[in-house]
Amino acid sequence: MAFSANGKSAIVTGAGSGINLSFARLLLENGCNVLIADLGLRPEAQVIVDKYSAKSGTSPRAVFLKTDVTDWIQLERMFDVAVKEFGEIDIVCPGAGVYEPHWSNFWRPPGSPPSRDSLSGSRYALIDINLTHPIRTTQLAISHFLQHKTDNRPKHIIHISSVAGQNPSLAAPIYVATKHAISGLVRSLAKLDGRLGIRVTAVAPGVIKTPLWTEHPEKLKMVDEKVDEWVTADEVAEVMLALIQQDKVSEIIGDKEGKGKTYPVEGGTIIEVGKKARAVHAFNDPGPVGLAGNTVSDMKLVEEEAFELLSQKGWGATESKL
Repeated sequence: MAFSANGKSAIVTGAGSGINLSFARLLLENGCNVLIADLGLRPEAQVIVDKYSAKSGTSPRAVFLKTDVTDWIQLERMFDVAVKEFGEIDIVCPGAGVYEPHWSNFWRPPGSPPSRDSLSGSRYALIDINLTHPIRTTQLAISHFLQHKTDNRPKHIIHISSVAGQNPSLAAPIYVATKHAISGLVRSLAKLDGRLGIRVTAVAPGVIKTPLWTEHPEKLKMVDEKVDEWVTADEVAEVMLALIQQDKVSEIIGDKEGKGKTYPVEGGTIIEVGKKARAVHAFNDPGPVGLAGNTVSDMKLVEEEAFELLSQKGWGATESKL
């Protein structure tokens, strides 16, 4: 099912920064139109949109649509605008995601800063962004693909899971739960590939040097720069493009000659991306522990913070229960 992104069109949520921006840029460089759906654009993303805008007269084109991915109406509008701008859509990446603790935080329950979850909201923002939005976007993508499929050409939905989808983490239980769920969703949709030509895959990145880490000191303190290795957003994007364009992925990132071990690509494939790429198996997988780019050395610092919070009188109780 290998195919070229050249001449195709894509929707990428969360492409205002980070991994999804790198993926959008790589798609554009390979001749694919991209609708970037996000709440805003970082300066580096604005440069990309300007470079590939309609005003620039270039092809392919990039279009930015301000989108709150927790609003289902806005997700539907995202597809409507993409169709109006580009016609048939071939690739959808519901990549927008956030991390504890600066959104939802299990150890700082709703109503406890810095959690953005209110006691009256009856929902967790992190789950809305990291899980509900990818599920709903996947439904919308499948619907679009079934209604606008030309000449039986392949279609792709690529998700962002994480090594947190394999490992437990006391520091970020809600985030871990969402990533386990994304991996389960991807595997559950594997059979769409053979029957309908809709391939659903995912990458499972390790510790990625993006603003989600670098602009949050509460997370950076887990990283020991002398020991831990960063994976770049561009390295992850490279594997994402390979999942779309190729029928196999090399374990050696940047390997254009296929000299390293390769993994076949089909519906349900999940590729872990540290300093090397590795297929993640549904059963008896060895996990990413200890592999370069997949771990942080000082996770215990954040775990101890959780225990300190639990030692406070009335942890988790609302004022009416105290």
